[in-house]
Amino acid sequence: MKDALSLLNTVFGYDQFRSPQDQIIDTVINGGDALVLMPTGGGKSLCYQIPSLARSGCGIVISPLIALMQDQVSALRELGVRAAYLNSTLDPGQVMQVEEDLLRGELDLLYIAPERLNQERSLALLERAPIALFAIDEAHCVSQWGHDFRADYLQLSLLHQRFPAIPRIALTATADERTRAEIIQRLDLGEARQFIAGFDRPNIRYRIALKHNARQQLLGFLREEHPQDAGIVYCLSRKKVEDTAFWLQEQGFNALPYHAGLDSSIRADYQARFLREENIIMVATIAFGMGIDKPDVRFVAHLDMPKTVEAYYQETGRAGRDGDPANAWMVYGLQDVIKLRQMLDSSEGSETHKRAEQHRLNAMLGLCEITSCRRQSLLAYFGDDLEQPCGNCDTCLEPVDTFDGTEAAQKALSVVYRTGQRFGVNHLVDVLRGSEGEKIYQFDHHQLPTYGVGKDLDNNQWRSVFRQLVARGYLSVDLERFGALRLEEQCRPLLKGEERIDLRRDVKKKTARQTTRTSLPQDIDVALWEALRECRRELAESQGVPPYVIFHDRTLQEMCVVLPRSKTAFGRISGVGERKLDKYGDDFIAVIDRHLEQA
Repeated sequence: MKDALSLLNTVFGYDQFRSPQDQIIDTVINGGDALVLMPTGGGKSLCYQIPSLARSGCGIVISPLIALMQDQVSALRELGVRAAYLNSTLDPGQVMQVEEDLLRGELDLLYIAPERLNQERSLALLERAPIALFAIDEAHCVSQWGHDFRADYLQLSLLHQRFPAIPRIALTATADERTRAEIIQRLDLGEARQFIAGFDRPNIRYRIALKHNARQQLLGFLREEHPQDAGIVYCLSRKKVEDTAFWLQEQGFNALPYHAGLDSSIRADYQARFLREENIIMVATIAFGMGIDKPDVRFVAHLDMPKTVEAYYQETGRAGRDGDPANAWMVYGLQDVIKLRQMLDSSEGSETHKRAEQHRLNAMLGLCEITSCRRQSLLAYFGDDLEQPCGNCDTCLEPVDTFDGTEAAQKALSVVYRTGQRFGVNHLVDVLRGSEGEKIYQFDHHQLPTYGVGKDLDNNQWRSVFRQLVARGYLSVDLERFGALRLEEQCRPLLKGEERIDLRRDVKKKTARQTTRTSLPQDIDVALWEALRECRRELAESQGVPPYVIFHDRTLQEMCVVLPRSKTAFGRISGVGERKLDKYGDDFIAVIDRHLEQA
């Protein structure tokens, strides 16, 4: 076996591990199983890549996305690692070549899709090959309660049955306690050591606002804070994805649509452009993003509320993987809740599954409505404790204004009751505000005691009251009656005056801003920085790989500070391993030499 720290330095160009990477790697190198929960950008890949290099044989990585496999294999080959993949993009001749390389012991890592792994032909191949370990990436896909469920993951317990002596490592960035238990049970990992590295991504600023005019809100956010940045905009429907992407193009942004209904070649082309070009905005459904390894995504925006906190965390986690400031921005409204509940109600899942998903949707709505630190609430959902408010979310930076909403809530609950729990928000607000619309007189609602008692609040304020009562479980939405509101048992003490309630005072205001583009230290020469980026771009273009596969931004920044003019000095830069030193050292040193001579 090879020394893990030596591999980290010579292959990957880093001096030390982040905790608990060293413990995980040591466990797997020594033949133990591991379950790893580590936030996006926390360095999960090294936890199986280094043991694959240290142990005898080839590391087999089960990965759910073709694009992710290709991206990781390209990056590993740049480091001199003998990596390959088996998926549907290869022709029979290429498949045969990879299989022969595996059997001859000429591969360090092999990425394979779960559908292919489960085939008897693939299992028979692996039984003849020298195997170092099995790594199950995106392990939350095994959970039928999760948002990225993949049926083929359910078969992966066969790895323990067919290869009992080979260590397994399952990795994910998103799993609550219930999902973790299901991963352990379905993958037969009862004896595995568990490593939970925490879920906090302190560089991400979480911001959630009410929908007023969602497109204009998004446009203002992009123009003010991200005019030239790469990012992702998530929408619930395919039509909304396409409409939003084309509208952003009309506004001057480099935007592309992405959803499962597009031709697979178009999706692959758009994904490749997003990874390799700068300043592209991908407008997408949740079909896009799992495993996307682009480090400089400066924002993730949601134009619709996600179904679960897990989905929200997973999707927002695609921002700021490089550790620099990033924004997670979302707008939502009561209509989002109604739409998601309609989708849930029409699903083919069991009643148990629907109830569980209903609880998750309620938790997501609760996160939106919370008046305390959003990050504390988000982390608490995953069992992670943040002792102090984070100071980097909207509710910390601009504390929410609340008021005693007891009387308003009682009026709202009363009008639901007196109208027979048969009407939606718009009509209920009309009754409270004393509207003289035709529908009011059609149902004789102008004669109700609650008619006109709510003129002290405007339409939007009443909508806010109803939305918050739904979020807190005092009211529910009757989907069979097209969004009618119903009373829940929880509302009884409030209606009787036995308890009081504080509600948030929703006002239209600009949310706290943050400049999230990569900020350069003051002592860095911008001209040199741009020259190094241009060198990186040309090298990446000539090799058909994303620029960050050559070097990450932080490595370029360190070059600007250290100004290495020899191979020895260049090799000390963080992120420069032996292979990249030999391959790129002369090119970048030449750029630095030219710049210093001109200066």
